[in-house]
This record gives sequence, C-alpha cells and structure tokens, in this order.
Amino acid sequence: MSDRELGWDDTIQNDSGDFILLPDGEYEFLVMGFERARHGGSAKLPPCNKAVIEIEIDGGEKGTLHLKENLFLHTKTEGLLCSFFRSIGKRKSGEPLVMNWNEVPLSRGRLKLGTRTWEKDGEKRKANQVKAWLDPKTEPAPQQTGYQNGTF
Repeated sequence: MSDRELGWDDTIQNDSGDFILLPDGEYEFLVMGFERARHGGSAKLPPCNKAVIEIEIDGGEKGTLHLKENLFLHTKTEGLLCSFFRSIGKRKSGEPLVMNWNEVPLSRGRLKLGTRTWEKDGEKRKANQVKAWLDPKTEPAPQQTGYQNGTF
C-alpha cells in the first residue's frame, strides 16, 4: 500500500511498530515495492525523476527494518543505479542495461547498512541508511575430487 493523504473521516488501523536501529554491517534485503516520484532539485542535483524504493531487512532478534531509499535517475548518480541493479541480480558489471522497474518489486539483494546521525530540537537522533548496494554473493565452485574426464 502506498503512502497517501488521509481524509477526515478515513478509517485508520496501522499501529506504528517499535523503532529499530540495526548495527552497521552487510545485510540481505527484499524490495517490497517502489514509487515513481520527482526530485524538485537541490544544490547538488537538478530536478529529475526518482524511484523511492521500499526495502525490508531482517535484523534477526532486533526485528525487521523497513527503509525507503531514493534512487535518482540522473547521470550524476548513474553509478548508484548500476550498483542497485547489480545488487538485485539484474545487471552484470560493465554491461549496459535498460532499467526494467517492473522487475524490481520482490527482488532480493545485498547492501551495506550504516547509521546516520543528526540533531533536531537539541536532541541527537539516529537512523539506518543504505551506505552501498553490494554485488550478490557468488558461491565458490565446488572442489572436484576423484576421477575427472580427460585426466589421468
């Protein structure tokens, strides 16, 4: 379900879960969905399209973390887009890719999670954020023992 404005007489039922802050590190994630949006422009990046990716990270005993990350569709951030699509197994390094956003929901990948710290109203706050999209793990080829065709 996507975020939307509520009406004065709407029914509400979604209790907020407890705030979860996971330790920095590498985690696997699931893309729950994404929304097409527009970045209005900033000092660092001009106006452009963006994908707001909703991901879920299993933090074990700490709980499940839900994050929203912006992926800006601009040449300045092309490397991040390439990393994201490699992470979910949709792109190989160095190969061109037409971004197929319909394949993104329910994709799985790996990421490096970090902690962002800021101050608001005199209080220090922390939240998790994606530091890097990581390539999928590749399993090493199994060691062959015994007879191998063509060897003596």
